[in-house]
Amino acid sequence: METKEIIDALGLRRSLTRITHEIIEHNKGVEDIVLVGIKTRGEILAQRLAKMIARVEQVQVPCYALDVSHWRDDLEQAHPLPNQTMLVKDKKVILVDDVLFKGRTVRAAMDAIMHYGRAKEIQLAVLVDRGHRELPIRADYIGKNIPSSLQEQIRVKVEEIDDCDGVYISR
Repeated sequence: METKEIIDALGLRRSLTRITHEIIEHNKGVEDIVLVGIKTRGEILAQRLAKMIARVEQVQVPCYALDVSHWRDDLEQAHPLPNQTMLVKDKKVILVDDVLFKGRTVRAAMDAIMHYGRAKEIQLAVLVDRGHRELPIRADYIGKNIPSSLQEQIRVKVEEIDDCDGVYISR
């Protein structure tokens, strides 16, 4: 299987910087914003966005990690409800994930967010949008659109887990 780097560490950082500024600009600041990163790499990206927002706005925005396993509709085995608190009621939730593909993970994440409280608004930020949606879901903030075939795999690597940053496509 051939693997090719399509976004290097610098490109990944630039994409997150751009997304940070787009979030701030679109929301006219960061008041009532909460970041929710879908485990595992979305969580890391959300933490990075929170740090970047803090540098730009001098405000710490709340940042949560979300395991969507309980709300997935494509898993054979039922997963228990996570034991956590997430303060999202009446907040603008920025849902963060690494790759947007069919939209099923995002649908599960929206169900999870609504379980914790009725958000004022949910926006979606993804590092990579690869297309092939099965549900009517679109990202508000996109690092890079990468058209791909269903046979290809797109992998996001982050320093905190993989010892390097980058986005890779395997054919």
